[in-house]
Amino acid sequence: MEITIYQVDAFSNRPFGGNPAGVVPDARVLSDTDMQNVAREMNLSETAFIIPIDDNNFKVRFFTPVSEVDLCGHATIGSFYTLAFKGYIRPISEGIKRIYQETKAGRLGVEIYFRDEKIEKVMMEQAIPEDLGYVDDMELLLSCFNVREEDIGIGEKFVNPKIISTGLPDIILPIRDKGVLDNLEVDFNRLKEVSKSLNAVGVHVFYLPKIDADRVYTRNFAPLLGINEEAATGTANGALIYFLKKGNYIRKNEIVSIQGEYLGRPSEIYCSIEDENGIYKIKVGGQARIVLEGIMCF
Repeated sequence: MEITIYQVDAFSNRPFGGNPAGVVPDARVLSDTDMQNVAREMNLSETAFIIPIDDNNFKVRFFTPVSEVDLCGHATIGSFYTLAFKGYIRPISEGIKRIYQETKAGRLGVEIYFRDEKIEKVMMEQAIPEDLGYVDDMELLLSCFNVREEDIGIGEKFVNPKIISTGLPDIILPIRDKGVLDNLEVDFNRLKEVSKSLNAVGVHVFYLPKIDADRVYTRNFAPLLGINEEAATGTANGALIYFLKKGNYIRKNEIVSIQGEYLGRPSEIYCSIEDENGIYKIKVGGQARIVLEGIMCF
């Protein structure tokens, strides 16, 4: 069997930045076992497998090297950039083309922004956010990091971490100082067990320079999924903007997450949130670049 496969750097406007994802643009012939084997062979944090339904609807499944997950933000951005760039989706000269992906997290909209027939950016809807509550056992969580309880918060205020899902449940952990964020030491085996005990896929650690800042600095750790640290995380940043908006730490409806600096793969994730009669609609997105195109034979 032969399949066409791409490696795409998502949430970056240049190669070798952002978060790499595998993309199989037509996975109709693959079994579940095939998909898992391909993801293991690619050995990226996620590989997306796309099954076209019609011109505007696509079924998408996401696999880490060890398991399937319901949704993946950066692999979504990489997938739909690739589909548009390679002609699987018909481009338009100007404006926004809206299409849909069917995922295990639900049917979610994707918007491809075109300018002069070129792809400007890709934005994806997140699942409706779920607030799964505070992390009550702070000692348990902090046992995974070289962090003290007094390091937790925003500015001078202590802010309790929460578990929030916009497709995948993440522990949202605020850090008061960027130096602490930059110098985090993580016990990945411990974090894997703690994540499992808290029914979360991982921890999204962030530093907000000030209330209503335009940018937030983030790091994401998900050893439970086989990902010690990720350079750009769509779903976790969707959960983060919900955390910030609900807590009144930002007044505006948009923020840019800067992630991947520690890994040498700087990423910019555009996040937006709208309150529609008490239902929060969240989008995350950015740019992408194809860095590898090939045929996998097995």
